[in-house]
Amino acid sequence: MSADKISRLGLSNQEMAGKYGPLAGLIGTWSGNQGVNLIAVPDQKGSFTLLVAPYYETISINALSSPTPNRGLKTIENIPTLMYSLMIHDARDNSLMHAENGIWELLDGSKDNDGYNLARISTVPHGDAIMALGNSSVTNGRPKIDPGLNASPVLDFPKFGYGEAVYNDVYLSGFVTRRPNQYLIDYLDKQEKEGKKIISTTNLHVNTANNGGINNIPSIDKNADATAFESMFWIETVKDSNTGQTFQQLQYSQNTNINFPVKGTPKGKTIGWPHINVNTLIKQ
Repeated sequence: MSADKISRLGLSNQEMAGKYGPLAGLIGTWSGNQGVNLIAVPDQKGSFTLLVAPYYETISINALSSPTPNRGLKTIENIPTLMYSLMIHDARDNSLMHAENGIWELLDGSKDNDGYNLARISTVPHGDAIMALGNSSVTNGRPKIDPGLNASPVLDFPKFGYGEAVYNDVYLSGFVTRRPNQYLIDYLDKQEKEGKKIISTTNLHVNTANNGGINNIPSIDKNADATAFESMFWIETVKDSNTGQTFQQLQYSQNTNINFPVKGTPKGKTIGWPHINVNTLIKQ
């Protein structure tokens, strides 16, 4: 089939891009086994355990055939909408690590939407619901992934039984906890050495700090309060110089801040542990 093959909605790729804009490239099924999950969790003894685990993932993203109408006093905002679901499994024992359902919406970027043209709405079984807003852009070549993303804990770091030294450790054949995004950059460097070059990138950046937020069930608020979420998706068109063919690749870096109460300290003392996920997936 040609690159302009007919989609499940009966639309060509060009028509899909016209209807769903920068979100069009997300539509489809993605899979990848390059994921790494980083999170620290309480050990129920007053300290924390750092967990760094490899994972594989499948994301299914489908477009609604009609836009979602938001009826206002003067106008109707018709929002192009994608529905998605994802499953993440631990690569070591195939156990379920994470499940999520959600929505991507293409906003108009107007003053009514505070200048944002993207919305991501996510729900997870832990009891969290996320609203993150942001913007998109398209760049030539490979994405500019920030190597400085820091996974170190913040707020009131406990002085008992657990030090920051583990954040200097190297895990999983090159994954460095202090620089998780470097894992994605190294993957692209390896691809280029193999003759696979990114010719264009669609950047999707959303953040709960952009007039969004997170709502949690009461037990989450009391024990592991998820307070902030930031996600960067890079939809990459990759050309293989060995075959002359192109394929679609998705990389992402996500950071959720989780505040835990610190045992044995005055009420209100918390430690903020970044929960970071990075992965590279291929469209099937």
